[in-house]
Amino acid sequence: MSDTFEINAGGYQGPNSIHTRAMHIFGRAVDEALDGDVAFSFQESVIDTGHMAADLLTMVESGELTMCYFSTSYLADRVAEFALLDLPFTFTDRNATYAVLDGNLGQHLAGLLEENTGYKLLDFWDNGFRHLTNGRHPIRQPGDCKGMTIRTMFSELHGQVFRKLGFKPKALDVKDLQEGVRSGAIVAQENPLTNTFNFGIHEHHPYITLSSHFFGAAALLCNRAAFDNWSDTQRAAVRQAAQKATAAQRSMATVEDSAMMSKLSETDVQIVKLTESERGAFAAVVAPIVEAQRKIFGNKLFAMLR
Repeated sequence: MSDTFEINAGGYQGPNSIHTRAMHIFGRAVDEALDGDVAFSFQESVIDTGHMAADLLTMVESGELTMCYFSTSYLADRVAEFALLDLPFTFTDRNATYAVLDGNLGQHLAGLLEENTGYKLLDFWDNGFRHLTNGRHPIRQPGDCKGMTIRTMFSELHGQVFRKLGFKPKALDVKDLQEGVRSGAIVAQENPLTNTFNFGIHEHHPYITLSSHFFGAAALLCNRAAFDNWSDTQRAAVRQAAQKATAAQRSMATVEDSAMMSKLSETDVQIVKLTESERGAFAAVVAPIVEAQRKIFGNKLFAMLR
């Protein structure tokens, strides 16, 4: 272990992002826990230096960076069980979802990730309930989705869900999302309200449907070799700082949803609030996908979702 304890973190969003603010909270907390005996640096957006957002995963696993946050959807390629967090229309309540992430399922996923990759999962952050936006017309029923090109994350399961709903999925990195929306190549997309507003998507997609089709979890990831090489004191400080940052991040996520609704209501967008039966119609269409996942992973893991 080197004499200087360094933590180099990276992200992909700007200063207003709750993820960015939470990572700064982490930095201050670990500095306080170690009485300043740490060199913490945080590059708020690697996109600004020409990287794709998804490069963060490679950079952390290789040790080029020590830490990052990133959507757990991208981890399913490495650990298939992470797809359980991407089941559509499964998570409806934040606190209940946190209990799942902090409970047996979250611990199981963290263990699998450490066994099969170069990551140490420090905690789960709130990446927001995801909602549909588009530039054509209001979406109230699955038939309204037919034929529209929708930007998705690089997730096989997400692609299956949107194809089932009638969309034409097109996976794009966050770096290319805004240009795709501006150019019209991306007719529809789905994101938490904070991203829809902060990325300026609402300026081109005036129709927003509060579908909450996915709950987005983000993993706070650390290079496992670095973590294992730290002293007990340093590891304890990092864990304590992660807990503080997670508590703050989740609190900000709840407040952010209300703030974004207020800001969006002052624009020219049309916000569709689905009734319970309307949302149920979407869930019914993709129910076969959920059942297929149950057959893959089994009832024991599915029971951990409740």
